Amino acid sequence: MEAVEIFLTVLGILMVSLLALYVLFPRTLYGFLRNGLRRKGKLTAKSIKVGNLIWPYLEGGPADGEPLVLLHGFGGDKDNWAIYAPEIVGKYRLIAPDLPGFGENIRDIAHDYDMATQAARVRDFLDAMGIEKCHIGGNSMGGFVSLRFALDYPERLLSMTLFNNAGVIGANESKLQKEAQSGKNPLEIHSPEDVKRMLAFVAHKPMKVPGKFRKIFYEDFAVHRELLDKIFWTLVEDGTAKPLNDQLGQVKAPTLIIWGRHDQLIDVSCVDVLENGIPNAESVVFEEVGHIPMIENPKGTAKRHLEFLAKY
Repeated sequence: MEAVEIFLTVLGILMVSLLALYVLFPRTLYGFLRNGLRRKGKLTAKSIKVGNLIWPYLEGGPADGEPLVLLHGFGGDKDNWAIYAPEIVGKYRLIAPDLPGFGENIRDIAHDYDMATQAARVRDFLDAMGIEKCHIGGNSMGGFVSLRFALDYPERLLSMTLFNNAGVIGANESKLQKEAQSGKNPLEIHSPEDVKRMLAFVAHKPMKVPGKFRKIFYEDFAVHRELLDKIFWTLVEDGTAKPLNDQLGQVKAPTLIIWGRHDQLIDVSCVDVLENGIPNAESVVFEEVGHIPMIENPKGTAKRHLEFLAKY
């Protein structure tokens, strides 16, 4: 009985401490939780100089494993892959960088952030890492960069996986497309409370985020609002005025297309465009999933991803 009492006392102290951290130092607690996800995914935070830039990235898995480079979407960062990492790092050398304009990478509004420029920067990153060939994958904007990379640097790829990627136009318009055509950016956050709307827009099932953490998301967005707005409209311009539909036949890398049926940002009709356009492509569409399958359904997504990677 004494041992039980001690355990309950320690548990009570721990809970009170966590509550105090949440109330008084929410960023500290948020950092602890983020680092916990990294540890679970066996990821280590690193950085490397690429030209004049310092690229932060997460890395995990065997050092001699085939490199799997994963690129985050708009508004995201390298930690978007932390939940996914535990399913992947057993065999592959997972590398998830912050792209320029996001996370801890350079966030200079004077720089260009079009997809061709970002793809060239990824090439420079791989050069700095000493990686001649890799498997590449990307979600949303990161998928657009991956697709541009596959077209511009085909000799560098073993395979490509596209997670709800931007860059092509499907048969049906998405909610994001309609709002962007009217001059609205639905990914812009206007208040801590507005974070709920944005998360509901991105994920099919509600993602519950405590109020103090929503405030952190909003504050981080607000600091870089002008830059993020510039990148959003650059992404829209690249995706609507210069879509890659008519270039898909030039993709040489074996390609897996992963999508969520209920994506409101990029319509699922893009899957047919991609699969019919890219030679040697295959696809999977997950039900009850929105724009971020690697977060909404990490185990199911990773299972299909690993089956594909094993072929190449």
